[in-house]
Amino acid sequence: MRVAESACQFESKRGKTAVPLRSHLDVMPVHVLLEGTGPQIPAHLTRIPISLITTSTDVTDKIVKGKVVHKGPLVPLNNDSFILKMVIQEEDSMLNSSSQNSSVNVVLFGSLAKNFSQSANQGDVVVASGFTVGKSPTVHKDNLHPCNLLLTEDGACIYVLRPVLPNPRSPPANKRRSPVSAELSSAKAPKYTYAKLDSLKAGSVVNVYGVVVFFKQPFKSRGTDFCSSLKITDHSNEKIGCTIFCEKLEDHPKIFRNGDIVRMHRVKAQVFNKSITLVNTFGFSVVTFDGVKGAPVEPRTSSRSFHFDPDDQRTVEELRSWAASQALFASVTSTVPLSAVQPKAYFDLTCQLLAKAPVDTTCTLLRVWDGTRCPHTLLKVIVEPHVTEGQLSFSKERENLIADVLVYDNHVEVARKLKPGVFLRIYNLRAIAGSSTVPGLTRSQLQVDHLAFHLHGGTSYGRGIGILPDNSPDVQELKRVIEAFQENDEAALSELNDSDLLEVWKTPPESLDGETLDCSTERSCGHDMQKVTLSEVKRSGLGRVHHVRAQLKAYEPHRLHEALKLYCSKCKSMQDVPDDELLESIFSEASKDCGPCSPPPWVLSGQVSLPRHAPGPSNRALTVYLLTQLMFEGKTKDVILLMGSTLEEMCQLMASYQNIIPVRASGGHLSLFDLSAPFLFRGRKRYYGCKRCSKAAVREQSWEGVEMIDEKIIAEALGIQPLQFILLMKLELQDATDTLDVFLWRHAESFFGVSAEDASANQEAQNSICQIMDSLCPPGGNVGQHPWLDLCLMAYQAEDDDGQTKTCYQVCHTTVVKPSSE
Repeated sequence: MRVAESACQFESKRGKTAVPLRSHLDVMPVHVLLEGTGPQIPAHLTRIPISLITTSTDVTDKIVKGKVVHKGPLVPLNNDSFILKMVIQEEDSMLNSSSQNSSVNVVLFGSLAKNFSQSANQGDVVVASGFTVGKSPTVHKDNLHPCNLLLTEDGACIYVLRPVLPNPRSPPANKRRSPVSAELSSAKAPKYTYAKLDSLKAGSVVNVYGVVVFFKQPFKSRGTDFCSSLKITDHSNEKIGCTIFCEKLEDHPKIFRNGDIVRMHRVKAQVFNKSITLVNTFGFSVVTFDGVKGAPVEPRTSSRSFHFDPDDQRTVEELRSWAASQALFASVTSTVPLSAVQPKAYFDLTCQLLAKAPVDTTCTLLRVWDGTRCPHTLLKVIVEPHVTEGQLSFSKERENLIADVLVYDNHVEVARKLKPGVFLRIYNLRAIAGSSTVPGLTRSQLQVDHLAFHLHGGTSYGRGIGILPDNSPDVQELKRVIEAFQENDEAALSELNDSDLLEVWKTPPESLDGETLDCSTERSCGHDMQKVTLSEVKRSGLGRVHHVRAQLKAYEPHRLHEALKLYCSKCKSMQDVPDDELLESIFSEASKDCGPCSPPPWVLSGQVSLPRHAPGPSNRALTVYLLTQLMFEGKTKDVILLMGSTLEEMCQLMASYQNIIPVRASGGHLSLFDLSAPFLFRGRKRYYGCKRCSKAAVREQSWEGVEMIDEKIIAEALGIQPLQFILLMKLELQDATDTLDVFLWRHAESFFGVSAEDASANQEAQNSICQIMDSLCPPGGNVGQHPWLDLCLMAYQAEDDDGQTKTCYQVCHTTVVKPSSE
């Protein structure tokens, strides 16, 4: 077969030249060379360092040599041609920290690209000749050489260098080689050089050692990579920031605390915000070491092979000694055991994960312990047992040592991958006193004496979760503490009965340690009618009352706070009770806006200090406004207007004042909060107003002759239509004939014998409701064994969300009968 030749013109620094262009059938642009055998690289070619190449460099008869650190895919073009991009890095630069721009993009075209794709692999050492030089359009993105090397099938050639596997039966061959090929095949013992942090130059690719003074755990970037950032220093006292992007978490530095030693190979120095920073580049590798002086020098890395010799060990030990002699780490906060945690503190916790469970899409619960007991009463978070991963039941002794940690937002993805049993270090964990801020739970049941642990979203202050290796000294010490406890725990476990092993996660949130009741129901109506079956109820008309005898098959919601609603008797609207996440944000936003304010003449302004036992700064004072009329009557604590407080501070002051009205500055005047927040705090109760029916404003009101100022009087004074708490539940009844969904709401308070308002704030009232529901519909039991209930039902019409009229049923005139106490 004969292939015709054609000619094309291209422009170079020597002008336009016509060069024959052959098809790939006649050209062999890629040569795989085995050391000491076959054709070698032509001797007239001379090697040029990649870092010296510019667009004005004469590259005639020049070659570059490097290792393929990235090989892209073969991409077909429209004209039956191909293109392939790779990155090569000079092997010398992998050892030498002073080299600059030693990694370069190489773009192959046509048959050269196709042959290279079939002949070479990532990791091969290659030599390229016959290339041209162009500007790199991606230099600011990939931090590589500012030029690209372009190779076409016209005159360009690539040599792939591979060693010959020795044949034990053949004597070694001694063949003549060109000086260039001899230089390319010579092996060098790796000897890395390391740059001091005060000598870094922008654009240089270096190897460095450093002591970590700040770090963030890897977090998901906007792209496909994870990002971690750290700041390091060395004997020069220069502090350098480092940003590392790697697709796999295991390729990031394994840093556990400030003071750890880190060694990074092939990082590039560049200027960011007028300061030198280091970023990883192709061929990047990292190894970390414990920074504690005298600890074993054990490298932490996911790499299967890495260089480590006596010089490296000496460098690590020198940096340890230097760091120990500095005041640099005097203020570094070490991990704090649960036994030493104080309210309001941010701290790092070393612990073991016992179990975990999702709370919602933005929050995950981690149950952890460290073998010590927190001196404060801890908040226990309630989740469903079927979503829990890990152990469910613990002895009472161990349960007292377990802390519930709530992790939010970006940390949820990390928590999702954790396996129970691993040892963790949780960074920048916050201990919040008096907080029951749990997604899905309301803080209308605020427990001011409980301590909660929150890992907020974001990465500020190094916030995150790290997994500790089993050989970590901290893990070894933690294991000793835990094993000592488990020996005592196992001895005590044999003495526990089944009720002692009830898992707190299975217990409804408002009925902790409650007693089981055997309840029944009775009708309180005066109707004289025969009982009917549920199937007969369904066939009956509207507006009728029915007496039925049925069992409670199921009910919803199971969490009491979800059954609490806010109802407006004027416009008949119903809404959920705002959760504390929303209220915290409203109060936090208002506390930032405490500018100049001209109070009305009927109030006096002053300041009130937080209780001494309250967490937070002891010298913090809040702006308070007192009503002059009440002051003259000696009722200074009956009603106050409070500005600038957080929700937590408001709750701390509730015990000191009868009625607290939160206010904010707006246009230089006092104004009420948006009615998404309570307009009044009265004891442990909170009162809300209807946005639609209220004309809320801070206005003067006469209190003359009023003996008792309550929420109704304050709502009227502020022009607010108050919302009332109601209970709304959906019950699924069954008898021998059918099942029927009914609602319990208008008569819910008489049914339970508890007001909805009390249920919003009183633990005893909450316990009573939960005990009743557990008695009427025992969890996990056989429906056939549920008690039979005598109920009065009423049928009525209502519109659904689509505007369609449907028949609904509600329980009315029915009360629960509890067993009488002996």
